Amino acid sequence: MHIRRFLPALLLAASAAAQTPAAPPATLRSTLLAELHQVHDTAEWFVPLNTAIAGLTPDQARWTPLNGAGKSDPNANHSAGMLAYHLWFWNSRALAELKGEKPAPPPSNNDETFNEFDAATWTKIVHDNDQVMRSLEDLVTHADEAALAKMAPTIAHISTHNAYHIGQILYVRKLQGAWNPANGVK
Repeated sequence: MHIRRFLPALLLAASAAAQTPAAPPATLRSTLLAELHQVHDTAEWFVPLNTAIAGLTPDQARWTPLNGAGKSDPNANHSAGMLAYHLWFWNSRALAELKGEKPAPPPSNNDETFNEFDAATWTKIVHDNDQVMRSLEDLVTHADEAALAKMAPTIAHISTHNAYHIGQILYVRKLQGAWNPANGVK
């Protein structure tokens, strides 16, 4: 008796599902591009970089949280701007290597990749982060299969590294009171 009542709806749902084309199977290229977009400009499981740094003023980008002793310590706590600069630095370096170019020598101390941030260049850092991510996506889009297979581990590391630091940027923004939860993270 109950099945008769729901049978038309079930048949209609089954018919609609049969007419919806299945998504193509994931490929290495589509997976790498999805990873890059998720940490660049597409909100899915977490907030992408473009959203994480959007709307920050240079002063907000420069703000660092206090350390455990209640003091400002930019060597121990990074600002959103320092984190964004760090991402740009390593993403740019990886892009150059993936393109077969010789990047500048790595810093002797990774702290340098945070501490070179200057609030006066904040707008440029936002732009440059977007540009390097677009270049990485373009590289993956146009690489032949052999090159794509070779670069896959580096692209995966870039995505993981970016996701890690995007989380830190959001945390700093939340501590500062400069994050709008409507943009993704409550």
